[in-house]
Amino acid sequence: MPAPRLTPEMLEFLRERHLASLTTQRRDGTPHVVPVGFSYDPEKSEVRVITFAGSQKLVNAQRGGRGAVSQVDGGRWVTLEGQVRATNDPTEVAAAVAGYAARYRDPKKRDDRWAIIITVDRMYGAKSLTGG
Repeated sequence: MPAPRLTPEMLEFLRERHLASLTTQRRDGTPHVVPVGFSYDPEKSEVRVITFAGSQKLVNAQRGGRGAVSQVDGGRWVTLEGQVRATNDPTEVAAAVAGYAARYRDPKKRDDRWAIIITVDRMYGAKSLTGG
């Protein structure tokens, strides 16, 4: 599937320091929604969230399926959706940590660090950001 269309306004909004909600699916299919910091890689069209072993969001992401992050600031908002997966691959975790550090601050060191990756195939948001 081709990468979603990303306007300059959306890209700038995704670089600003805002928290978002991450939605994954519990085993029974109901949504699990938690606040997170995240980074977005426009070249790979990937959302990256850092987490730790045992967290519910990690357990949900390990099952696969779909996930979404939604960032809101007043009337500006954007939602990024796609297939979700979890990884403890050192290269992917390092990329997630670097993205988080660039957007927010250096995270605490953890030996049980994981990354949740959403391969974005759908984006939507406020008209001021989407150009629509």
